[in-house]
Amino acid sequence: MKALHKIFGGINLTWLKVIILAVVTGVYTGLINQVPFLLDTSFRDIAISFEVWVFLGTFIIMNSKSNLDSALKCFVFFLISQPLVYLVEVPFAGWEIMSYYKNWILWTIMTFPMGFIGYYLKKDKWWGLFILTPVLILLTFHYGGFLGDTIFSFPKHLLSCIFCAVTMIIYILAIFSGKKTRITGLIICAALIGFVTLMTVWNPVVYDTVLMTCDAESEVYFDESYTVYLSDESFGTLNVDVNEGETKEDHFYMLHAVLKKSGKTDVIIESPGGEKTVYEIDIRRNDFDLVKK
Repeated sequence: MKALHKIFGGINLTWLKVIILAVVTGVYTGLINQVPFLLDTSFRDIAISFEVWVFLGTFIIMNSKSNLDSALKCFVFFLISQPLVYLVEVPFAGWEIMSYYKNWILWTIMTFPMGFIGYYLKKDKWWGLFILTPVLILLTFHYGGFLGDTIFSFPKHLLSCIFCAVTMIIYILAIFSGKKTRITGLIICAALIGFVTLMTVWNPVVYDTVLMTCDAESEVYFDESYTVYLSDESFGTLNVDVNEGETKEDHFYMLHAVLKKSGKTDVIIESPGGEKTVYEIDIRRNDFDLVKK
């Protein structure tokens, strides 16, 4: 517990340390996001979601010396780190990658008032839970998303899922010292995590997509009279949908899939006469590869 209080309130966080932290995290995030074999794993989640940045923002707030000091340090940290992420990626992805920075501009501006208000957490009062609860809800949202991704393609995103749940509890224990406040905060965390866990397990995520279309130029023909299925039906279900165009020429058929987990299996397209066309599909959380066998 002493270590937590040291991290969240016991560090002399100078401006030089804030700038170094911003540069290091920005460069790290830009580089790790370009490692191909880490695609769709917890290690690259820092580039697309908030949980690690929430941790760093909370760290800055709790080690600041005043409301204004907290607001300015949070703002400068994100003002440096966020564009740096994309600048580091430019040699790998081209200058077009900088267009994504616009998604962070508003959030960077918001760090000033959030840092100012967040400093009141250092008062260690029960009403600090009202300041922290929106953060807990945001982390619960990420937790649910990562849990769904983990169930779909275990163990991918498991570390991010655990990180969200653990840091929620850490914030309660590190920021508040009052027994009643801590218990209330932990109850809030348990309720949020428990509810989202039950909802995610009860209604697991699926990858709803179109595997291929059938028109005059397609290499394989199928229509509503064909039977389509996966060789291992635990991966999901297939069906043929028709796209109703304005004219007959605009009509085409779609091989629609609702996929339940990642992995490899076969897509089988069977004609009314029993002739089969087989494709191997490699399913990922939001993507797939389809190769004719």
